[in-house]
Amino acid sequence: MHPLGVDPPPVLVGRSPRIRQVQQLIQKAGKTQSPVLILGETGTGKEVAARLIHSVRNRGPFVPIDCSALAGPLLESELFGHARGAFTGAVAAKRGLVEAASGGTAFFDEIGELPLELQAKLLRLIQQKEYRPVGSLELKRADFRLIAATNRDLAKEVERGRFRADLYFRLNVVTLRLPPLRERKEDIPELAAHFLAKYGGGRHSLTRECLDAMLSYDWPGNVRELENAIERMVALNSGPLLHAADLPTGLQNHLAARRAGQATMTAVAAGGSLVGPQRSSLQEHPSLRPVPSLTEMEKEAIRRALEFTKGDRVMAAHLLGIGRTTLYRKLKEYRISD
Repeated sequence: MHPLGVDPPPVLVGRSPRIRQVQQLIQKAGKTQSPVLILGETGTGKEVAARLIHSVRNRGPFVPIDCSALAGPLLESELFGHARGAFTGAVAAKRGLVEAASGGTAFFDEIGELPLELQAKLLRLIQQKEYRPVGSLELKRADFRLIAATNRDLAKEVERGRFRADLYFRLNVVTLRLPPLRERKEDIPELAAHFLAKYGGGRHSLTRECLDAMLSYDWPGNVRELENAIERMVALNSGPLLHAADLPTGLQNHLAARRAGQATMTAVAAGGSLVGPQRSSLQEHPSLRPVPSLTEMEKEAIRRALEFTKGDRVMAAHLLGIGRTTLYRKLKEYRISD
């Protein structure tokens, strides 16, 4: 939260050609009322882009709707609200997220996670601007700007029968693709400076070796992973200089793997092959010990976090430094049950 109690305006940091194109399209899309579909990997800044589109005209509220977190029998109630007595525990009427977004923007984050039965109701809402709260006979109206985002290939999801074709075509009016950080590494210095100012008040700076390590890393978690790395480094170091040794474990492993590869190439160039004592000495070198893959480390970190929190996913996500949406997706991807 901003010191004055008001959230600062969103910003899409970067000056690379790819990001400049995105920034220009955001301005154009923001001036229309047409649905916008934002595509991109996890952590690329899809919600930031959605908030920027909304801010162009800045009409009404901006209501984020996390489709991956909507699960179970109360899912429809969260979206459309319910009447009093609609189900056990419904002691009072409740308005849903759709009603809250009326007159403004509804941001359906990870729309690909929305169950098929709700996809049909969402399509009717988009076309007719009408919906019915759970347990009510009354039709209500809601008029809002719709922005949806996903890290899935919705065209393929349609082919597989997991996403309605009619809803896909209705959403896919204006498409905005956010590039992964590995495809715009020239923005990393500016992004790092932005997050250093955000979390350290400009009191910290990176050594050349530290920045070089960041530039050589592919950032599978994209901008969110970079932000988490900077926040962690600032929190654990009084500064002012942040060194390569202060980088998070994932980047440390990346550096170790790079050194291992360089040492191996040097040894091969000098000796022609890795056999006999030469191979043995390389294997014993501490920087060349087997390094677990990032995937293996991520799985283990998630398991340990869930163990520590006794299955509390919200707390586990906080400990891991990721959003709930990301954690739910990782649990499905790695087939981890808590």
